[in-house]
Amino acid sequence: MRRAGVRTPGARTPDTRTPDARRPGTHAPVTLAVPALLAVAVLALPLIGVLVRTEWGRLAGHLGAPGTVEALRLSLVVSFWALGLSLLLGVPLAWLLARVPFRGKAFVRSLVLLPMVLPPTVGGVALLLAFGRRGLLGPWLEDTFGITLPFHTSGAVLAATFVAMPFLVISLEGALGGLRPRYEETAASLGASPVRVFFTVTLPMVAPGLLAGAALTWARALGEFGATITFAGNLPGTTQTLPLQVYLLLQDEPEAATSVSLLLLAIAMGVLIALRGRWTGTPAERTPRPASSADASPAPAAPAAAASPAVPPRERWSLRAEVTGFTRLTLDAEPGTTIAVVGPNGAGKTTLLRTLLGLTPRAHAELRLGAADVTSLPPHRRHVAWVPQDGALFPHMTALANTAYGLRVRGVRRAEARRAAREWLDRLGVGHLAHRRPAQLSGGQAQRVALARALAARPRLLVLDEPLAALDQTTRAHVRHTLRTHLQGFGGVCLIVTHDPVEAVSLADRVLVLDEGRAIQDASPAEVTRHPRSPWVARMLGRNAWPGTATADGIALADGITLITAETLAPGTEALAVIAPEAVSVHRRKPAGSPRNVWPGTVREITASGSRLRVLVTSEQTPDLVAEITPQAAAELGLADGVPVWTSVKATEATIVAL
Repeated sequence: MRRAGVRTPGARTPDTRTPDARRPGTHAPVTLAVPALLAVAVLALPLIGVLVRTEWGRLAGHLGAPGTVEALRLSLVVSFWALGLSLLLGVPLAWLLARVPFRGKAFVRSLVLLPMVLPPTVGGVALLLAFGRRGLLGPWLEDTFGITLPFHTSGAVLAATFVAMPFLVISLEGALGGLRPRYEETAASLGASPVRVFFTVTLPMVAPGLLAGAALTWARALGEFGATITFAGNLPGTTQTLPLQVYLLLQDEPEAATSVSLLLLAIAMGVLIALRGRWTGTPAERTPRPASSADASPAPAAPAAAASPAVPPRERWSLRAEVTGFTRLTLDAEPGTTIAVVGPNGAGKTTLLRTLLGLTPRAHAELRLGAADVTSLPPHRRHVAWVPQDGALFPHMTALANTAYGLRVRGVRRAEARRAAREWLDRLGVGHLAHRRPAQLSGGQAQRVALARALAARPRLLVLDEPLAALDQTTRAHVRHTLRTHLQGFGGVCLIVTHDPVEAVSLADRVLVLDEGRAIQDASPAEVTRHPRSPWVARMLGRNAWPGTATADGIALADGITLITAETLAPGTEALAVIAPEAVSVHRRKPAGSPRNVWPGTVREITASGSRLRVLVTSEQTPDLVAEITPQAAAELGLADGVPVWTSVKATEATIVAL
């Protein structure tokens, strides 16, 4: 046993160096290190000079002098007023620059940055020409309101605000730019107005950026000199702030000027150390914990007498939508219908959901939910609840507060909203996690909370954008079962975007197939499974899909080969041949007998699919073909990558679907 504090021979001590220190190849070359060190010296030597020249024995006396105390008081008054004005005016401006596209945005951003690069005295002259007694607005302010800004404390506040507010705007705009809009869009779908979204979701999530910008703004206002002395003058007790006091002391009492400079230096360094380099305060995306066995545990059963709070018992909402633009289709669905929306990437699935939510200009929907026409209503008044792929739980709220959010924004009292939210969390098996924040939840738990939040908001239409895509197979199966159970009692219509055929078949009453914004097929899962009208859907379902043109014998493929089928369509019809993998036979020699379709090929890939193997066969005569066989058959045939084989398909095993 090793004694504490004693290192045994050969034992390795923990490496406490930073990752950068351990990483090979990070030593700076001399040609870069020397200029860098000189730059540090240029920045540090003036500060060292202040420390060295300070008369520490007389420091308290210098700082306690009446003129210095009065200047400090005035500096604090001016800087905090400047901070307040910057928050009042700069926060909306930062939001506008980060969130709203408009003509002239680059010019407005240049105006924001201008005071940061403009010489302060030039800024003071500009303020005089705008707000002075002979300026553009000065006479009007004095005659109408009796306000005179130059040589007044309010003038010092205006000068400090002019030079300091850009720090707040730039910092907060960066934080807002790093905040993904899906949080705000989700809040809007739950019924929150834009102003409520801003104060309850946006600002709390960009709080680091706001605090960083506010600290820099206050520190810059506290140290403002040039614009203040030019515009507001240097009047003791009125506009003479600490920087101006330093300027005066430097002429008569250099030692006292050094002591006051040290005070300002200490304040500035304190602000920078407190920020720890977080200048932009970009909100961090918190990743939920990996799924655990707790995700797969059965959800507690709801009491038999408990009524689902998704919608009031007698209210049921049908769906009628005419969608135009990038996505073009008509949707009709009765209350309680669940529609799975499938299609390849870029088919318009997410655009369809965002159109129904009123969140995209790419398409427009004439939308009726029940008897209500919501076409012209903003997103927060449509009663369309959205669950994005990652759930978009508000990271600053607990699971209970997240779930109650939609009820609270619709005016439900706090106690009642929290009671209904807890009921929904209990129904979905995550009631014991009510007081955890999203970062403390696993993927499956977070997804159930997001679903509870959407259902608790009493929506008329529920749209789910790949809600189970981020979950592992075990968790996905359980959450899918939970979702199916609660959709059975939902009184509105539910649309689910998915790439999983199991979800489409097990959750949906109908499957809507999209391609390039158009509806290719809208039918029951059984019909889509038997007769898919899209090659992508057929492949998603695990089938071989070959497009071509119908002939008298079957379907002519693009390369001139004809697939013989038992069923035929009118010659010339654009069609899709669908072949199940289990209907494809694999041989080492050319088969004889009944198969009408026989082709040579080469094995290119063998993958496991449950208890069977899927064999990809490529051929110069036909498109790629997937066969499904048993491991025993694969062993008997000696299949491996590159092995030449023959494949055959009976005419009765190929289904032909008109496109």
